[in-house]
Amino acid sequence: MTTAAIITMVLTMVIVSSFVTYFFTKMLRTPPKSEPDSFSENDDEPR
Repeated sequence: MTTAAIITMVLTMVIVSSFVTYFFTKMLRTPPKSEPDSFSENDDEPR
């Protein structure tokens, strides 16, 4: 393997790893959306 190939491979691995790390941490730090509770919305309606 040539030096240029090793540099390209290492740079690609660093870039892909940084994207994965960035989006994974972004996903974990984002608070969940508050979804309406379907049962509490229907409490006033007769059954």
